Amino acid sequence: MTIRLGDTAPDFEAVTTEGPIRFHEWLSEGWGILFSHPKDFTPVCTTELGEAAKLAAEFARRDVKVMGDLYDMVHPNADDTMTVRSVFVIGPDKKVKLTLTYPASTGRNFDEILRVIDSLQLTHYCQVATPVNWRLGEDVVIAPALTDDEARSKFPAGWTELKPYLRITPQPALAR
Repeated sequence: MTIRLGDTAPDFEAVTTEGPIRFHEWLSEGWGILFSHPKDFTPVCTTELGEAAKLAAEFARRDVKVMGDLYDMVHPNADDTMTVRSVFVIGPDKKVKLTLTYPASTGRNFDEILRVIDSLQLTHYCQVATPVNWRLGEDVVIAPALTDDEARSKFPAGWTELKPYLRITPQPALAR
């Protein structure tokens, strides 16, 4: 089964360290991250679990639930000899917003995962896009679908127009 951006995340039942859950019910109306790990942990997986535990407060501050999934089969996005680890970010609409797949030799970049969550939440709620290397608090791009009149009411600070489709404005406040 291939999972693509925009797909509805599979609703599955799992036995977790907190008891049995049904994935969509567990997510409720919030955001979620699913980390996959091979059942036979690699040394890299061990470092990731430690980092994820250290960052639990950062995920909670963003109202993001985190789940690790252990599998003992070959990942569907890999050839049949490769162990891989994936990250899936699921939005409140239960749609897949991000997928990242890492080889066994490379640890996941949690700073990037947090940056992407900030971007996904901001763009979801505020009709903006985030430019290359964007960080929370920096200028954003007004969604091209907004007319100038709509943009004036949503972004009273105004914007700088670099191209007709590229209007840069200060980041709006994100109310989660």
